[in-house]
Amino acid sequence: MADGPIDLIRLEGAGNSVVLRITGRVREARPGAEPGAGEAASDVLAGEVLVDTPFVRGSIGISVFPEDLQQWQEALDALDAGQDIAWREGVRGPEMFIERDVDEERAHVTIKDSSMSLTTVTVTVPLLDTWFDDAYQRLDLTWEAWPPAED
Repeated sequence: MADGPIDLIRLEGAGNSVVLRITGRVREARPGAEPGAGEAASDVLAGEVLVDTPFVRGSIGISVFPEDLQQWQEALDALDAGQDIAWREGVRGPEMFIERDVDEERAHVTIKDSSMSLTTVTVTVPLLDTWFDDAYQRLDLTWEAWPPAED
């Protein structure tokens, strides 16, 4: 178990930042699960998405399931290959979209919350090649600190 929070995602620079901070593990009902069903609850990571710019500052809670971490791995691979990505699209809670501007070595990061605040914000941050090594290390650190729990 980790001693403190882990920043699974950290995109920052030029005065702007988007961070997904994992703060611990909780037991939560799976979306769409029937009450009393054997698989109705599962171990999830609790965290928050933090957005900070000179113009906008805010945060929203997020639950991250093990499959979200696997999908983040796939999204990182696609982003590293120069593709734009959508992570957690169509799920309950915040969604993240990253559009690469390869020529400018930056990205437009959009956080969309269609379920609670009904807010969408887009932040532009530098996205250098060196960021990817750090991003993969953050993912590995998250898996090491909070591996999927045995039921």
